[in-house]
Formats: sequence, C-alpha cells, structure tokens
Amino acid sequence: MSFMKPLIIFCIKFFSRLSLFFPRSWVRGFYSLLGVLWFDILRFRRKIVLGNLKLAYPEKSEAERTQIGRKSVYSMLANVADFFVIPFIDQDWIDKNVVYHGTENMEKALQEKKGVFVLSLHMGNGDLAATLIQMQKFNLFLITKFFKNKLFNDIWFSIRGAKGVSYIEPHGEKTPFQILKALKSNSLVVFVLDQYMGKPFGIETTFFGRKTGTAQGLGLFYLKTKAPVVPVYCYEGEDHKVHLVYEPPLELKELITDDKEQSIHSLTQKFCDVTESLVKKHPDQWMWVHRRWKNFND
Repeated sequence: MSFMKPLIIFCIKFFSRLSLFFPRSWVRGFYSLLGVLWFDILRFRRKIVLGNLKLAYPEKSEAERTQIGRKSVYSMLANVADFFVIPFIDQDWIDKNVVYHGTENMEKALQEKKGVFVLSLHMGNGDLAATLIQMQKFNLFLITKFFKNKLFNDIWFSIRGAKGVSYIEPHGEKTPFQILKALKSNSLVVFVLDQYMGKPFGIETTFFGRKTGTAQGLGLFYLKTKAPVVPVYCYEGEDHKVHLVYEPPLELKELITDDKEQSIHSLTQKFCDVTESLVKKHPDQWMWVHRRWKNFND
C-alpha cells in the first residue's frame, strides 16, 4: 500500500496538468456531463435534492425545481475540474479566470486587528475560493472535517492545502485554542454554516422558514472575541469566470444581551438568514444534496 499514495497523487497531477492545456470551460463542461449520470440516469440523491427544493421553493413548479436541482448537480461536478488544478494555480490563471468583488470589505475588517470570522456556505467551489483568498495574502484557516481513511485524507488535503490554506478540525480538543490563536495572528477563520447540526453542537434555527439545526460555534466565538464576521462566497458567472465575493462585515452588536443563550441563538439565526439570502442569489449553484432540514428534537 505504500506505493499507492504517490501513484494516485502522480496520476491526479498528471491529468490535472494536462487539463490546463484546454480552455477551462471545456474541462468544466466535460466534468458536468457526469451530472447527467448522477442526476438523470443513476438519480443518486435526486429525491433529497428535489425534496429540499420543495421545502425551500414551494411556490415554484416541479419543472422549475427539477431544473434548479439538475443545474446544481451539474455545477457540483464541474467544480471537480477546478479542484484538481488547485496545486497548479498561479497569478496568470487567476488573471484569466477570477473576478474579485469587495476585497476592500475584508481589508477594512482586518484593520481592527482582531482577526476575521468568514461566514461561508457550500456554493460554487469552496476549496477553490479558500485557495484564492490565501493567494491574496489573507492567511486563512478553514474549519473542516478530516477523513478516517488516512490514504484518502492525505491525498485530499495535499490538493486542498497546496497553496497554504490551513485546516482545523471542528470538534477536536485543541479546536478552541487553534481558533483563538489564528485570530490573535489577525488571520481569517472560516465557518461553513449551511449544513444540519444536531445537539450538542447545534441549536434549533430556521432556514427558508423551516425549522432545523445549525452549529452554534460561530455565535459562541463571536460572543467571546467580537471579531468581525464577513460573509464570503463564490459562484460561476455567465462569463465563465469564478466570482469571489466579500460582503461587508455584519452588524451584530445589537443582537447581544445579558442572556448568553439567547444571544448565541440570535447570532446563529442571523447567520442562517445571511446564508439563506446568499443561496437565493444563486440557487442553482448551492449543494442541495445535503439533508439540511431534519427534526432537531429527534
């Protein structure tokens, strides 16, 4: 098995580098064809996708929801193309394929010297977005799960972290210390808050008007540090370029009261409302394959 890791990495890098000789839109188009297999032939998680869309958009027709779901899956598969070229991204690639919006919002937030919490979601290509942020010289830490399979984990993170992005486990013993240390160095700490989270790490919230559970960690850490929270997301534009968007820092101080539990709930609900508003901007690029809505009390 010792030869498997370098062999797999070599094959990935070989075909990824080969893909750079073709227009990006062609390569993404090729990968998106896998979405036909996923959504229209094998119908993998199709019921979940369409069920989620019915909860979020009951006013839309079944045909409209199916089209959004189809585009979402196609987009998700197309993003694989960009994921594999992360180790080879340079400034020339960025100049050709990326448009930044609102970078001044992040620069302003960092001027407080408290570090910055990044509120994000599974829209567009999150790993590519993290790489692009890091390459803008914003030191970035992403809170993410690690895989139990060491071979898969090593290969996965050798690609994700190729440009210097750092990673923090969500519920590790050292997680709080790592987050606070990152903030102390005026770095960015990314919380991805668009997935279901039950007890004890989640609290009951609403998303698209439906009750569900959401991780409360960002609310807890904001209450402790008062570091700015900047929503950041990316999407694939009609110009076939990646658009990376930094929203203005959120106004949150008015949500804090003497009741700590209520403050955390109000903050977490605010974060849900923000992510919902971002999904509504580009619903066909959000990952509807997640089981976002579950009974929190089950």
